[in-house]
Amino acid sequence: MGTHTHFPENECESPLIREAVNDVTQGHAFASRGASYPDAMTGPVLDPNYDPRSDGAMRDAGQKSVKPRHAATLIIVRRDAKKPRLLMGRRNRGHAFMPDKWVFPGGRIDRGDFTAPSATELSPDVETKLALTARHASPQLPRALALAAIRETFEEAGLLLAKAAPPRPGAGGWREFLEAGALPDLAALDYVARAITPPYRPRRFDARFFMAEADALLSLERRPDCGELDEIEWVDLDEALALDLPNITRFVVAEIAERLATGARPIPFMRFLNGARRLEHL
Repeated sequence: MGTHTHFPENECESPLIREAVNDVTQGHAFASRGASYPDAMTGPVLDPNYDPRSDGAMRDAGQKSVKPRHAATLIIVRRDAKKPRLLMGRRNRGHAFMPDKWVFPGGRIDRGDFTAPSATELSPDVETKLALTARHASPQLPRALALAAIRETFEEAGLLLAKAAPPRPGAGGWREFLEAGALPDLAALDYVARAITPPYRPRRFDARFFMAEADALLSLERRPDCGELDEIEWVDLDEALALDLPNITRFVVAEIAERLATGARPIPFMRFLNGARRLEHL
């Protein structure tokens, strides 16, 4: 940004820029919610300048922090080459949120995600972990988040994480999905990360990151007339890290690399408390 916005000391911006990482290093010295890394397991290292001012728009001085909106993201892993590849797309430069950045498909939850049908249901472990730290939330929220990730992937990338089914009528964002002869495959999803946009951003999301194998897609061929992202590519981990990524996406790519190499891991939860970045694990 061309202007420099100052925040009072009790806002999160000053300590974020002034202090180095104090509770996140190589998988230790962090607050934990009932889980921790085993001794042999390490976590991706966070840059001390994680989410600097230059990473996106800042809310105006004096403006109250906005409440984060529930959102979901889907990371699809393809393993038909020498290296695993991830599905990523570049956001249009006209978007108000993260323009020109490369991201995973995803977006905020819609009302229809609470009632959409599915071919399978979430695993009990995934559903339980999604419910953690979701105070006062609807009991349907875990399932709705998973459905939002699948719906947004169809809308943004034209790919169906689904089981074949007879076409059926639908409403809103689910109409084209259900009419395509598909029902969402929630059992294919694993829950791998959560992050809440810092309070100093004008748009905030409480995003849950899911991962699924490309084998669970109905087809690798994208549906016509779908795709809200300017460019969509399958990229390996090194190629992904060379792209212009939002800071949280870069962190999640590193987390996925660890997960692909070592298997099941605690789920990182990035948020800001009392003006400081905080990484917990679920």
